[in-house]
Amino acid sequence: VQLQASGGGLMQAGGSLRLSCSASGHPFSRLTIGWFRQAPGKEREFVAGISRGGLLRYYGESVEGRFNISRDNVKNTAYLQMNNVKPEDTGVYYCATRDGGGTYYDERNYDFWGQGTLVTVSS
Repeated sequence: VQLQASGGGLMQAGGSLRLSCSASGHPFSRLTIGWFRQAPGKEREFVAGISRGGLLRYYGESVEGRFNISRDNVKNTAYLQMNNVKPEDTGVYYCATRDGGGTYYDERNYDFWGQGTLVTVSS
């Protein structure tokens, strides 16, 4: 499975941004998708996850109510809509997928990772 995250950039606090995660090499509708981020000097953290059909969605505490994860199984793409962004949202955002089960929140449950896209939020 090959994943590619895109859509990052520089933005001001309070703004919105949408990240995309495209996948190839495997039927997209069979993939669960997770978004993670890593800020400078910090460990990678869970941001959001979505089930194969899109009915189940999970969010990290720091983004709950501001971010929205979605997917389009026809376009083989998942999205992370980021609203009301804060400087602490700055980091490299990765999309990932997995073959097995387990909690969405644990990065160890993910088998394939994209290269990451940088999001920088200024105050």
